[in-house]
Amino acid sequence: MPASAFTHRCAPCRDHECYRPAMSSTPRPQAHPTGVRWGAGSRSDDFGWLAGDGPEVLQSLVDERAYYEGRVHRLRPLRDELAAEMRGLLPEADISVSFIRREYMYLMQFRPGSDLPCLARRARHSEGPIEVLVDLDEVASQAGSAYAEFGVTEPGPADRMLAWSVDLTGGEKYSLRFLDLATGQDLPDRVDETYYTGAWDATGTRFLYVVPDHAMRPWQVREHILGTSSDSDRLVMQEDDESFEVTVRGTRSGEWIVIESRSRDTSECWLLPAGDTDAPLRSVAGRRRGIEYTVDHAPTDFADEVLMVTNDGAAEFRILAAGTDALEPWREVVAHDPAVRIVAADAFAGHVVLTVRRDGLPLLQVARRDWSATYEIRPADEASTVSLTPVDDFDPPAVTICTESRTTPAIWWDVDLASGDRVELLRTAAPGLDAARYTSSRVWVTARDGAKVPVTLWRHVDVPLDGSAPCLLYGYGAYEYVFEPEFDPALPSLLERGVVFAHAHVRGGGEMGRTWWEQGRLLHKRTTFDDFIDVADALAHDGALGLVDGRRIASRGLSAGGLLQGAVYSQRPDRWRAVVAEVPFVDVVTAMSDPSIPLTVNEWDEWGDPRDPEFMAYLVSYSPYDNPPPADGRPPLLVTGALHDPRVLVREPAKWVSVLRATDQRWGEGTDPSDPTSQGTVLFRVETAEGSHSGPAGRFGHLDYEAEVAAWVLTALS
Repeated sequence: MPASAFTHRCAPCRDHECYRPAMSSTPRPQAHPTGVRWGAGSRSDDFGWLAGDGPEVLQSLVDERAYYEGRVHRLRPLRDELAAEMRGLLPEADISVSFIRREYMYLMQFRPGSDLPCLARRARHSEGPIEVLVDLDEVASQAGSAYAEFGVTEPGPADRMLAWSVDLTGGEKYSLRFLDLATGQDLPDRVDETYYTGAWDATGTRFLYVVPDHAMRPWQVREHILGTSSDSDRLVMQEDDESFEVTVRGTRSGEWIVIESRSRDTSECWLLPAGDTDAPLRSVAGRRRGIEYTVDHAPTDFADEVLMVTNDGAAEFRILAAGTDALEPWREVVAHDPAVRIVAADAFAGHVVLTVRRDGLPLLQVARRDWSATYEIRPADEASTVSLTPVDDFDPPAVTICTESRTTPAIWWDVDLASGDRVELLRTAAPGLDAARYTSSRVWVTARDGAKVPVTLWRHVDVPLDGSAPCLLYGYGAYEYVFEPEFDPALPSLLERGVVFAHAHVRGGGEMGRTWWEQGRLLHKRTTFDDFIDVADALAHDGALGLVDGRRIASRGLSAGGLLQGAVYSQRPDRWRAVVAEVPFVDVVTAMSDPSIPLTVNEWDEWGDPRDPEFMAYLVSYSPYDNPPPADGRPPLLVTGALHDPRVLVREPAKWVSVLRATDQRWGEGTDPSDPTSQGTVLFRVETAEGSHSGPAGRFGHLDYEAEVAAWVLTALS
C-alpha cells in the first residue's frame, strides 16, 4: 500500500486509547479470498485484502497494536529500567562527525533533552562555538510531526549554500530546501518528493537531485536553478530500465559530477562537467550485464585521470585508470586478489585510500598516487571496525577515519596520509560506560557444506563461554551488505544480564567478499538460512563449539534479516527460545510477482523472478508466508512493521501474522495468555503513525523501542 494511503494521526504512544491494555482480546483475522499476482499468473490469497487501503485494514493494524500493548504490559517495569540504562549511556549533548568539507567539520549534534539532531558545523581542531545550521526538532515541531530524518546535506562551493532535505513521515520522500549559510535563512525554493543524493554545479547556483517513480525507484536526475520554480527544473537523465536505480554526486576534485545507474549486479556511470551541466553526459565504460564499476576523478600533476573499481575480469574487483579525455585505454593499477574484496577507491592529490575487506574484516589501504608504497589501517580487533569519513577536499592536510565497536563509542581521527600518524579529532561520549566490563571474540563455524562462517561474540567478562549462558543470535545475509559493529548503547544492558550477543555473518552478506554474496542469493538463497541454523547448532551447549545454552537461544533480524528470521522460524522452530522479526520481508512470492510495488523489479537479481518456473518453485520453498510451521511447538514470535515503510510494505508482516494466527487453534495467544513470551505467542508491534523502515525516529524513541524488544527477549531467555 502506498505510504500516503492513510491519514491516521494517532501518535504511537503507549497511552493512547488505541493502545490501552484493556483492548487486548486476541485478534482473529478473517479470511477474505482475494486475487493476487502469483508469478506469471494469479492465485487466491486469504489475506490478500490486507494489501488494500480501506478502513478495515487500518483497523486490523490498530487491533494488533492494542493486543501487543496489552500482552507486554507486565514488562513495563523491566522496559523502563532498560530504557533508563540505555539513555544513561547517551550524553546530554551528543556530537558525531557527519563529513568534512574544507576547513569545517559538519556534525550531527543533539542538544540537551532533544530527541532529533541538528546539522551543525565547527572549524576542524577548534574548541570554538558550534554553528547550528538545521534543527530537526524545530522542523518537526513546525510541521506537526513526531518524525523527521535528514536525506541530503550538501554544502555548495565556498560554503555559501546548503542543500538539505527532510522526510517527515518515514516514507522516504524528501522535501529539498536550500539554506543561505550567510543569513541562516532558507530560500523560498522548495522541491518536494525527492530522494537520496545530490550535487552542486561549480557556480553553486544549480543543484542536481534525484526523483523516485511511483514504485519509489530513483529513476531521474533533475536540475534546480536557485531562485526559480521547481516546475521548471530540467531533466538531466532518466533511467527507463526498471531494474536500475540512479544516484548523483560530485567528485572530490570539484570538476565533475558523476551519475550512476545500478542494478544488483550491473552498473553504468556518466561524467558531467561541474562547470557546464548543460553539456552532454559521457558514459565512462558503457553497460554490460554482470559488470559493475564505480569511478572517481584522480588528477595529478602529470595526468588527468579517472580511477575505476570494477569486477570486469575480477570477481573481487580490481582498479583501472584512464585519461578523462578519451576514457580509454584502461590500464590496471591494482590487480585482482581473490582474498581481498576492493570496495572503494577514494582519490586525493597525493594518495589513494582503498576500502577493502579481507578475512571478514574491513581495512583501509593507503597508496601513493604512483602506487609505489602502501600501508594499512586496521580495526583494533576482530570485533571492531574502521571506516573513511567522507572528506570532500581533494588536497586535505589529513583524512578523517572513524574507529568503533559495539561496546566502544566512535572516535574520529585525522590521519596524515604520508606518514600514517593520527591525531584524535573527536570522541563520542558514553557516560557511565565501562568498556572494560565487556569482551569480544570471533569464532568460525563449519556449515553443512563445509564453508567456514565467521561469528562475532560479545559478552560480559564474567560470563563464561561454557554452554551455560543464554544467547541472542543476530543475522542479515543479503545484498552483499555488511552490518559493521558500530557502537550500540542498547547492548550493554543485555550483556550485564548475562546474555551472549552473537552476530552470524552468514552468506548473502558481504563480510567475506563478493563470492560470499553470490553463495547466498538467487537459487542459493537457502544457504543463508542453513548457515544461521548451523551457527546456532554449533554454538549450543551440545553442539560443535558448546559455547551457549542451546535451550535459550533467541534470534533477531531486520528486513531481509527478518526474512531470515521467518525462514528459520518455519524450518527449525525447535531451535529458538524466541524470535524477533523486524519489518520482515516474508511474503516473498507475492512481493516479487508485483512490479508495481517498491523494490520488486530491481530485486529480481537478488531473489529471482517468479515468472520463471524454476525461481517460482524455489521461492515458494522458503517464503515464510507460504510455509507456516506446525502450530504445536512454535517459539514465541515478535514481529514489527510500520504503516509508512516504503521498503517492506506493512501488508507483508500483517499477512504473515494473520496466517500464523489462522493456522493455530489458539490464534497466536500462546500456551499462557498471561506470559507474552509463552510458546506459540505471536505479537505484532506495528507503527500506525510516523515511523520508518528503521523504526521510530530520534535517539530516545529508538532506545525506547530497543528497551521494549530487550525486555521481551530477556523475559523469554529467563
